Amino acid sequence: MLKLAQIKIMLDAEVLCGIEWLDREIKSACGADLMSDVLAFTREHGILLTGLTNIQVIRTAEVSDLVAILFVRGKRPGPEVVAMAKNMEIPLLSTRKQMYEACGLLYQDGLAGCTLKEEPLCCRNKE
Repeated sequence: MLKLAQIKIMLDAEVLCGIEWLDREIKSACGADLMSDVLAFTREHGILLTGLTNIQVIRTAEVSDLVAILFVRGKRPGPEVVAMAKNMEIPLLSTRKQMYEACGLLYQDGLAGCTLKEEPLCCRNKE
């Protein structure tokens, strides 16, 4: 588990909103640009690393009980996305690091990755 403040320092990230929530504990990380994958594979109290900056990212984080969103590759959402995140108390950060590097650094520091909430239909035992 890592504090969001530690992740900010580790990834040299800028806080776009939610500086008051940097003491939150992060239990896992998920790097994805497909929000359907986020809904299927994330765990509660995780952080989402993504290059997408649209409103769907905020809605997906709320539904998935994610603690924060970190935009990679220096991406920054528009003001309407930031406003929605503030309203939902979801901190937003941005790092210039690529997704692969950011996820690797978090994993190297002991943060767990995403696990399936439920086994996908294609992999279930068909007995």
